[in-house]
Amino acid sequence: MKRLRTILLTAVIGTALTPAISLAREAASNAERRAADTLSKMTLEEKIQLLHGPMPGLIPAAKRSVGLTVGAGFIEGVPRLGIPTLVESDASLGVSNLMDMRKGDVATALPSGLSLASSWDPDIARAGGAMIGSEARAKGFNVMLVGGVNLARDPRGGRNFEYLGEDPLLGGELVGAQIAGVQSNNIIGTIKHFALNPLETGRNIHSVNMDEGAMRESDLLAFQIGIEKGAPGSIMCGYNRVEGEYACENAFLLTDVLRRDWGYKGYVMSDWGAVHSTEALVKGLDQQSGEQLDKKRYFSTELVKALDEKRIPVSAVDRAARRILYSIYAHGVADNPLQPGQAIDYDANAKVAQQAAEAGIVLLRNEGGILPLASSVRSIVVVGGNADAGVPSGGGSSQVAPVGGLKRVTPGAPRGPAAGFARRGYGGTAPLDALRAEFPNAKVSFVDGKDPVAAAAAAKAADMAIVFTEKYSTEAVDHADLSLGEGQDALIDAVADANAKTVVVLQTGNPVLMPWQAKVPAILSAWYGGQRGGDAIARILSGKVNPSGHLPMTFPASVDQLPNPKLPGSDIPPADKETRAVYGLQAGLQPYDVSFPEGSDVGYRWFDKKDLKPLYPFGHGLSYTAFRYDGLKVTGGKTLAVRFTVTNTGDRQGADVPQVYVTRPGKAKRLIGWGKPDLKPGESREVTVTADPRVLADFDAKAQRWVVPAGTVQVEVGTSAENPVLTGTARLSRITRKP
Repeated sequence: MKRLRTILLTAVIGTALTPAISLAREAASNAERRAADTLSKMTLEEKIQLLHGPMPGLIPAAKRSVGLTVGAGFIEGVPRLGIPTLVESDASLGVSNLMDMRKGDVATALPSGLSLASSWDPDIARAGGAMIGSEARAKGFNVMLVGGVNLARDPRGGRNFEYLGEDPLLGGELVGAQIAGVQSNNIIGTIKHFALNPLETGRNIHSVNMDEGAMRESDLLAFQIGIEKGAPGSIMCGYNRVEGEYACENAFLLTDVLRRDWGYKGYVMSDWGAVHSTEALVKGLDQQSGEQLDKKRYFSTELVKALDEKRIPVSAVDRAARRILYSIYAHGVADNPLQPGQAIDYDANAKVAQQAAEAGIVLLRNEGGILPLASSVRSIVVVGGNADAGVPSGGGSSQVAPVGGLKRVTPGAPRGPAAGFARRGYGGTAPLDALRAEFPNAKVSFVDGKDPVAAAAAAKAADMAIVFTEKYSTEAVDHADLSLGEGQDALIDAVADANAKTVVVLQTGNPVLMPWQAKVPAILSAWYGGQRGGDAIARILSGKVNPSGHLPMTFPASVDQLPNPKLPGSDIPPADKETRAVYGLQAGLQPYDVSFPEGSDVGYRWFDKKDLKPLYPFGHGLSYTAFRYDGLKVTGGKTLAVRFTVTNTGDRQGADVPQVYVTRPGKAKRLIGWGKPDLKPGESREVTVTADPRVLADFDAKAQRWVVPAGTVQVEVGTSAENPVLTGTARLSRITRKP
């Protein structure tokens, strides 16, 4: 009977999917027909108008279009043909208001990308995307520059906080869900920054050199999965060069991979200031964004000259305009005109942000079960981290001015490329206030942590000490090292020496070192918590919420374990006149090449390949309850499927993230899937993971095929990349697949 139910269920799902797929194909075909029809009615001037746009903040207010919402940029529409103006907003974490360009405007701030990735939950990603997309539309935006999925190849990367970790499957699944959520509001979402753009140092001029197989098996696979899952209307190319060619005019990336192999139908927009030639149009770029930041207006003034001189064919203009029109129709932008000033339910949206923050907090250490804090605690001292003001956020284009505003703001960078726009800010709910609300019968005091001696004295007099730490990250600047910095390690040492019941809450945009780890019984990684980050932390500490976050990045034990112990570009001389003449004003360094020795073995794969023991492994995360795995069943052949049962053996309800890894002979282990069952005490649930062949495969660049060789593979079900609980084997048949 059980087998019959399974067969029936499969039949029902298959029947349900068939019309859904047919509807999607019909909608795409309809969008193509509408794009072709509209294109046939456009003048050449109108077509070119769709291919470029400025930053409104750099246009005098008197010269801006009436009613235009000021944001990252806009593309003028063609009213006579019903083509709407495309109004663009940053970013993945909410509706940005960089440099307060819309005076006093606020938005619901999601927690950071690494926090989202720590949830391992596409539903959380989709809900957050739907929420920020709804706010974008209500404010007058119909394009959202969302969807950062560059793999975090170096834990010192300044923009890691925006991204979704080090694994292509995890990142691709989550970014696809987020984009789908954003676009459910009839607006266009992007996926970015295409491609191989993991470092901020020299981002405008360095060249990432990597063989095609390694690219396809790592960074490009994350984008490929994200595009398949989310169908973004646009792709944003990066600042960097790849194999010597700028990403925004790289024919291999934009034409061979994106169009020929992946069949992508939408349009490619540039990052702001990332265009270097009119010829980029024939190599796959469709739209020049923020054109005032480029050396020339390549897709308008310069394009007209190139067309007159027959250097660029008119067919290239038609092709780019048609792709833009396709996305406008495919995502309902033309049929759902913007009406700026719509009401926003910020209270409801804050709950979405809080749920995301709670799902993303990772309990790294809990010796002696010190957490959750006992309700009988009578005195708690909160130390440092600006916990009296709010939670920190990362800097740059993704920073959101949260509802209630930023309570404390300082410059984000004293000098360098981030000095003009990066702010170090604290907002949302303050952890101090949230803890006082969570423990109304306790005395909850605060010391700022600037004086370790005073902090230690306060800790000694309290039942519990909670040290809030922070490490600011921002776009345009990488970290010099992995330390917390600012004397925080010494502060933790002093507090932990004074009070054995010390908890450390990490608020960072990347992994950090913990020289004090052994003397601190409990450690939480709360990342950047967003609108209600303080509430989320307090509810985890009190036990109202059982932590379920798991690391999306490896925490190394030292920089010596990294493929590049020295940060690439950190020793490159400053740009000279010749460099600036070629690369523009944004070139801070002389041109140089970046190589990643790990190739496709990013993060935990590198640690597995080199047999290195990290401080905390990829996938690690503790709970206030316990789980048992059993009943492993592995089937091979053409499709690798793994089934097992998860049981909550503890006394609290909780969600677990059992992970499935596969190791081929001579290869590093790879994540092929996971589950996230939420179980009551004593409850069991079967989890099934079916492998995407590309995650198992090598990419054969010569044959242009994914290849899984026939052979026996090792299968692990574990709590992290280095902690297998169940093990088995499977015999796989040879599998090949087009790229």
